[in-house]
Parts: sequence; C-alpha cells; structure tokens
Amino acid sequence: MADVARLAGVSSQTVSRVSNGYAGVTEETRHEVLAAMKKLGYRPNSAARALKRGEFRTIGVITFTLSTTGNVRTLEAIATSAAEEGYAVTLLPVAVPTQDEVRGAFSRLGELAVDAVIVIMEVHLLDAATIDLPPHVQVVVADSDAGDRYTVVDTDQAGGTRAAVRHLLGLGHRTVWHLAGPEESYAAQRRADAWRAALAEEGRFAPPPVRGDWSAESGYRAGLQIAERDDCTAVFAANDQMALGLLRALHERGRKVPDDVSVIGFDDIPESGSFLPPLTTVHQDFAEVGRRCVAGVLRQVRQGEAERGTTLVPTRLVLRDSTAAPAG
Repeated sequence: MADVARLAGVSSQTVSRVSNGYAGVTEETRHEVLAAMKKLGYRPNSAARALKRGEFRTIGVITFTLSTTGNVRTLEAIATSAAEEGYAVTLLPVAVPTQDEVRGAFSRLGELAVDAVIVIMEVHLLDAATIDLPPHVQVVVADSDAGDRYTVVDTDQAGGTRAAVRHLLGLGHRTVWHLAGPEESYAAQRRADAWRAALAEEGRFAPPPVRGDWSAESGYRAGLQIAERDDCTAVFAANDQMALGLLRALHERGRKVPDDVSVIGFDDIPESGSFLPPLTTVHQDFAEVGRRCVAGVLRQVRQGEAERGTTLVPTRLVLRDSTAAPAG
C-alpha cells in the first residue's frame, strides 16, 4: 500500500479508501491510484478485509442435484445476481436429501466463511416432513414448502399449470392428461395438484397421471403408454425434456402433434422453440428467481431482518405450434 501511495503521490489512507470503495476521493485521484495499483500488480487482500469488517462477500448455495434444468438455471441466476452485487458464490452439493446432511452442509459452509446461505430445496427430505434449518442463520430457501418459517422464493407453479390446462380446455379438449415429474419433487407435486384442481374446477375427469423422472427418456417411455390411448387428445407435461420424449413417442406411434394430440411443456428451455413442432410451454423466469434469492439474503446481511413467507415469481404461457383444437 505504501508503494502504491508513493507512485500515485497520495497518502496510504487515500489508497485504503480507494481499495475499499469508500467515498471522499476525487475521480482524478481514484484513477491515479487505480493506475498505480495496476502498474505494481497490487490487489486488496480479501481475506484480511473480511477479518477486519466481519463480512466475506460470499453466499453459500446448498443444492441436492445439478441434473435438472430448474436447479442449474436457478444456480446460474443466483451466481449472476450475486456477482452484480459484488459477491462470490460457494456451491455445496448434498448427496442425500436428509436433515443431517443439510445440517452438515451448513456446518461446512460456516467453516468456508460465507455471509449467508441459499438452499435450493427441490426435493422432499427422506427423514423429515419439513426442513428444519439451523437457528440464527441468514438464509433463503428456493423451491420448497418451507412456509412462513423462512424466506422462500418460488415460481408460481400452480398459476402456470392452470394457464396450460385452461388453454387446452379452451381449445375444445374434453380433458387433459398429465405426464408428471418424480414423486419426491416439490415442483412436480405442485404442478400435479394444480392440474387436478384445474380440471375439477371445470368439472372435468382427471385421467390417472403417467410419471417420469424429468428426463427425455422417461418422457419417451411414458409417451409410449399415452400413445396407446385413443381417448387422449391433450397432454400437459411437467417439464420440457419429458415433453420432448413424449413428442418422439407419439411420432413413432403415428399420432400427429397437434392434429391428434396437443402437448404443452413447462420451463421454456432455450431449445423448446426448436422442437418439432415448436413446443407450447410455461415460461419460468429463473433470472428473477435468482435475483430475489440474492436480494433476500443480502437484506438479511445488511439490515439484519428477514421477510418470512413465500414470494412467487409469475409464469407465462408461451404459445407455439404443439397445441390445437381436437380433430373433429
């Protein structure tokens, strides 16, 4: 710091103010100090700064899997939003979704020195009905049913599902079949519940759901079953990958989309517009989910208070070519 001050012709205190981003330094002086830092290869010591200030400018993220589109895109959005706030992200995958594993992850993140934690809670715990996080931890939970005990951010799963079902019924389909996600998934559960409720509101029969595991391959296997049902004219798939497998199965069995069967997905992945036919789907705003997660934990860090309860990020139905009125 003394070398930088000498080269820039300023005091060490001025160098400290510039390196820490404090006000009270003219723009001309700031440029001179930054130029001297660059020339000398000087970088502020973030570890020393953290010890002095008591903050590490790092957010920990706990997740159970990186194999699903939703988790990966949520994590990407969190990392992007954190970087915009000057924070880094430390990722800690948890192999088994149990209460003990979650507690262990919090302990490890404490050792890694993070300011707050975001938990992407996409699946039910195997050994507990609800999540029970360590007390006095600044935390936001994404994609769960943690209720009013924590700050929770989620996509409006039910609203997106209702829009999909109502669109298909509005086209004239008598009912809508459902290609559901795995039973342990919160998102799959909410989408299945909303599908059933939307049909009940219209006085329509709900066919038994066919279940997949989020993958295109599971959608294909389920699609082979669905293709055998001549009374099936519309399907709501719980995500776009399973919808892709369903489209393949229907094609192989000679069921045209949308002439014979209309198909709607969920997620609006970048490739969904390139499916054959382009897929009508429910768009999730993962960027907004990530922004609200980061904003929630930073509010706790900076103000020491948490807004408990669930914030729902709106969805919207994206109409493409995979849905139409039923034949005849």
